[in-house]
Amino acid sequence: MELNSCLYECSVMHHRLAPKEHHFEHRIFMFYLDLDELDAVAEKVFFFSRNRGNLYSFRDDDHEPLGPKLNHRPELLGPDDPSRERTFDALEMGESDDRAAEESRTSPIPREPLKSRIIHFLERNGVTFDPRGRIMLLTLPRVGGYIFNPISIFFCFDPEGTPLCSVAEVGNTFREIKLFLLRPEDRHQPDCFHKITPKHFYVSPFSSLDLNFDFTFRVPGDRLDIRIDDRDGGERILLSTLSGRRAALTNSRLLWLTLKCPLVTLKVISLIHWHAFRLWLKRVPFHRKAENLPLQTGVRRPHLATK
Repeated sequence: MELNSCLYECSVMHHRLAPKEHHFEHRIFMFYLDLDELDAVAEKVFFFSRNRGNLYSFRDDDHEPLGPKLNHRPELLGPDDPSRERTFDALEMGESDDRAAEESRTSPIPREPLKSRIIHFLERNGVTFDPRGRIMLLTLPRVGGYIFNPISIFFCFDPEGTPLCSVAEVGNTFREIKLFLLRPEDRHQPDCFHKITPKHFYVSPFSSLDLNFDFTFRVPGDRLDIRIDDRDGGERILLSTLSGRRAALTNSRLLWLTLKCPLVTLKVISLIHWHAFRLWLKRVPFHRKAENLPLQTGVRRPHLATK
């Protein structure tokens, strides 16, 4: 059986324009996974597993973690966030953070598959999705048990294969996640989504919370073309691109990319801290996480620390 899922050998570029210039470009690779094929990929690819350990391990609950046991800091949820009401209910019932975390680990009720959770997220936000359609996820799975994704992107297709919408799942080094929905009306070309939206999420200590994200996502094909810029009003202050070429998701290709880029998630997190150190040396203004909590809205899996 030929898989929809594949790999992309990528180049990541960041070019900071203000307040001081800083540029880098690095090579990584990413997985592009059909959420209906996860078990089939695990059967076909020796180094890949779903919800159990392997060199590459995809765990459904690493993405879109909804529910009061995970979202137990209502001040970090937006006023329209569907988790907010459940969070307040949990707190009013006297659930502590420790108890909530323990119940999350020991609850006998199984979590919904990731595709179902994304469909429910779309429905709660007014987007009707036919479950017969495909949902593809551009991401990095756990590598040697460790996961870190600055961004994962869901591409949602109708049953005829037409792109319907996209969901950007942005992560930070506090392991928090925020979802940004690019709706059907944000598809300005047959294969391209574009949206400018308030960030209101702590991504980097060197970026203000009141900036806007400028998302431009081309639906992955033979080539990968993703652009995410930071805007301060009408001015771009940080340019970011993720570009690459498609490769088959096979044992041989995955092994080859592993040799070229071993422990890719550790490489990503290490480079983030390395470039943060270089920005600090350049005396780029630094923003602490606790400085403006009211602007950190819509957060999934909020961190308990305030600094």
